[in-house]
Amino acid sequence: MDYIDEKIHPINGITVHTVKTDQFKTLTLVLQMRAPLKRDTITKRALLAYVLKSATAKSPSTKALQNRLDDLYGTTLSSQVQKRGNDHLISLFVHTANDRFLSGTSSLTEESIRLLAETLFQPHAIDGAFDEKTVNKEKRALRKRIEATFDDKMLYANERLIDEMCKDEPYALHAYGYTEDIDSLTPKALYDYFQQALKEDEIDLYIVGDIDRDHILSIIERVFPFQGRSRLVHDFLFEPVHATAPKVVKERQDVEQGKLNLGYRTNIVANDPLFYAAQVFNGLFGGFPHSKLFMNVREKASLAYYAASRYDSYKGIIIVMSGIECANYEKAVAIIKEQFQSLQDGAFTVTELDQTKALLKNAVLEALDNPFSLIEQLYRKVLIKDSGDLTAWLSGIEKVTPDEVKQVAGMTALDTIYFLQGQED
Repeated sequence: MDYIDEKIHPINGITVHTVKTDQFKTLTLVLQMRAPLKRDTITKRALLAYVLKSATAKSPSTKALQNRLDDLYGTTLSSQVQKRGNDHLISLFVHTANDRFLSGTSSLTEESIRLLAETLFQPHAIDGAFDEKTVNKEKRALRKRIEATFDDKMLYANERLIDEMCKDEPYALHAYGYTEDIDSLTPKALYDYFQQALKEDEIDLYIVGDIDRDHILSIIERVFPFQGRSRLVHDFLFEPVHATAPKVVKERQDVEQGKLNLGYRTNIVANDPLFYAAQVFNGLFGGFPHSKLFMNVREKASLAYYAASRYDSYKGIIIVMSGIECANYEKAVAIIKEQFQSLQDGAFTVTELDQTKALLKNAVLEALDNPFSLIEQLYRKVLIKDSGDLTAWLSGIEKVTPDEVKQVAGMTALDTIYFLQGQED
């Protein structure tokens, strides 16, 4: 069964993905710029993502750009940065109404594509430098965004665990960069780096909606004028890291609820034969409300306000996240380890296995109801250089056996325990 009608078109040195569907009455465009995670570029890229969406040469202020978007039937333009394994992604999003469903207009599709192209080829820049006022405004916003991590203790604890667990690995770098780098980023230095990124990043453009492919592609060929750009493809790189004796890191702050996070190494990534079994293992461990962490740590033992796990298939790690009373640290660590050991021992039922598979498949199928989640699913294939489709993924989950789950559990090892506790504990 074909769930997704995706066609891939190399055009002007980038890869265009058209996804034709009548499920949405909107048109969604996502441009992905992919480069390796590096300490000397990560803050530049984070700042660049927000400078690009803040203003263009034709709309040289945030207010002017927003007025223009309002005139385009409430079109939205946004951006974000994120890390996937050892890659750093800049994403630019345009979401608009599909002009097939509007009366009195037939150019909204082209105007939206032109707007996205404008952020790349006609940014608000003069004489080889971004507009200083725009850059300074986004510098302040980026600083606040980074500093806000400290106030969100759940996010902070997750970040600190990765800091300690993946020290000296690219994955430890923070997706939004570092405040100490911001002041040195001049409008010219940022613009120079932007020109470099346009030449060296792997660039993919997704268009999702009820579209006329030939019409869409003809517009892209006209308005994305990359000159002499070769189509770049970055390899998916993964280096296994084997845990030895678990590290324990404790930190004190003025918090009432402790944050206990544990990091496990599976060394199983998205193109591994055991990838599907790793998904199921995480689902049994802490991925769903019926999982061992939720049922036994939170519900039965009442040792946690929340307890869950997340599998990062680009890095091959599982992160356990929990909020506990600080005095319950030893008990919570012990019972989390017990749940992990029970999976290594095969202490799960066929019913639990089938329920986990069903929830995993439902989660992916539900993602198809949102164009951005749909693109995220498709872009995964680009990141890991995999040609498999959704049908193969669903089949792979269904075929996972109890022995494969036990095999994943046996390969998985605790690497780091991070505990954020109160000052008086």
